[in-house]
Amino acid sequence: MGVQINRKDDGIAEIDIRRFEKRNALNTALIDGIADAAEQLARDESVRVVVLRSEGDKVFSAGADIGELSALTGDIAHAFIDNLRRAIQAIADIPVPVICRLQGACIGGAMEMAAACDLRIAADNASFCMPEVRVGIPSVIQAVLLPRLMGRGRANWLVLSGEVIDAKTAFDWGFVEKLVTSDQLDTTVDEACAAILHCAPEAVRTQKRLCQSWDDLSIDQATSESMDAFAASYQTSEPAEYMAKVLRPKT
Repeated sequence: MGVQINRKDDGIAEIDIRRFEKRNALNTALIDGIADAAEQLARDESVRVVVLRSEGDKVFSAGADIGELSALTGDIAHAFIDNLRRAIQAIADIPVPVICRLQGACIGGAMEMAAACDLRIAADNASFCMPEVRVGIPSVIQAVLLPRLMGRGRANWLVLSGEVIDAKTAFDWGFVEKLVTSDQLDTTVDEACAAILHCAPEAVRTQKRLCQSWDDLSIDQATSESMDAFAASYQTSEPAEYMAKVLRPKT
């Protein structure tokens, strides 16, 4: 029970949420574990791609633990949501691509965690919901990312109605990048990891940093920063090494 880090070959690491008996609901202990795992992997330069996943095939996570939420008051409520913010931000701050492997229900704070990832791959049994207003609280933290991913109107629909959308709708709205059958989920995640591992490691880290900065910069600022990053890449060995692979005669 809790959070487990699984390390695979070639720099792949998994953050595995394991609280299946409570539908992987996010209580304080689980939130702390996710934050600690993400911060640990962020410091590990051998890691090249991270997969956020959870135990079971019918639920990704039920979101914030309703039992704990119902007992919050005042300052304690602020501390709880700040702790969840830390965990979600820690996922976003991992300097390599983070892929969210989604199956079953993904609710509230869990959908915000998925939004903080770089790529989302979902099984066709996945569903998504931001139900906070139905229990008397607003959607906050990474809910702010939803308009960027799916458009303001669709994000408003989710957070104002609390209604559930299915995996096909999430894909059509742009929240999910790849939608596959449940039996294809692991293979598709593995293929996405392999595609990233095929690329130059430092270039991938630079590209992720640029992608994140583009949200906050003007077009001129983003263009200037990107050009600087392009020039800086030639101070490493990667362009020569990886271009040589492309130019090598086929036999």
